[in-house]
Amino acid sequence: MVTILKADGFRFIIFTNDHEPAHVHVFRDGEAKISLMGTPELVWALKMSKANIARALRLTLAHQDLFLTRWRDIHG
Repeated sequence: MVTILKADGFRFIIFTNDHEPAHVHVFRDGEAKISLMGTPELVWALKMSKANIARALRLTLAHQDLFLTRWRDIHG
């Protein structure tokens, strides 16, 4: 697992043994999986508030290019 970004109390992770399509896992008072394909989209969330999901989606959109670059670096 590689931490890609820490921001506003969130930690964005890409697992090295993960699968396509490109996505990040986000941790802060729970966990969410967000797709990086097209406009970032929530795949699922566990124990994360709606407000934190919305913040995580905004941060993912703001850093999507970085996340996709890192995904390609890790997964080819």
